[in-house]
Amino acid sequence: MQHPSLRLLPPTGTPNTAASTTATPRYLKFRTSHRENLRYLKAIGIIDPNLHPRDTPSPQTVDQVLTTVSFLKCKGIQDADFPRIAFLCPQLFSDHFQPSQIEPVFDFLITDLNASVGESRGLIVNCPEILFSSVEYCLRPTLDYLKKLGVEKLNAPSKQNAFLLNTRVEKLRVKIKFLRSIGLTYEEAARFCARMPAIFGYNVEDNLRPKYEFLVEEMDRKVEEVKEFPQYFGFSLQRRIAPRHWHLKQRNVRIKLNRMLIWSDERFYAKWK
Repeated sequence: MQHPSLRLLPPTGTPNTAASTTATPRYLKFRTSHRENLRYLKAIGIIDPNLHPRDTPSPQTVDQVLTTVSFLKCKGIQDADFPRIAFLCPQLFSDHFQPSQIEPVFDFLITDLNASVGESRGLIVNCPEILFSSVEYCLRPTLDYLKKLGVEKLNAPSKQNAFLLNTRVEKLRVKIKFLRSIGLTYEEAARFCARMPAIFGYNVEDNLRPKYEFLVEEMDRKVEEVKEFPQYFGFSLQRRIAPRHWHLKQRNVRIKLNRMLIWSDERFYAKWK
């Protein structure tokens, strides 16, 4: 849906020049009624369509919100993205918000992360809160830290990457510290995280440590096995790891972790009846 006051125009310049392919699109504003503006903002999920008329925003507030909408659309955000963004970050669409507050984040995504406009959009839609992160104190230090660990393709627009980039270095170091505590060297821990960056999203005490303790105490396995198969920590202890371990133990069978966990239930339980 294209709001009548936000008509997208092509960039200025000669179409065949390189500059014309990268220039930022412009929006030409036409005069529209307050009612039309409200209808548009309701249609894209920024204003509750069931809002009582006496509670509707003032024309001044609506104009400011449309300015933010125009800015975001220039950066690649689409109409379909606004309901999620507005729900998670309603402050974006307040009457006192200025788009210049989040411009550094878009610059970071394009310049530092080397993300395309589409990739930037995907990261923001997956984690709109990233728009309010400090480039200097969070995003750039986190990107540098993850790169040093060997984590790659951070510009891919996945939910995991979005939340990783929006995590401060101090929290990432907690996972490295845990891996060191169970016997990995720093280099091994770095390679471990590069192979399985999802580990940064797991809580140590509620998730990682119970799985490690089950591995060494109940399964009688060595930490070397998770060095070879870090994906072990990505499986559910209650629903996958423990039931399959006990199933195999009753049959006096011992197999490698990857064979034990990667196979589907149908294949696993058909093989080890």
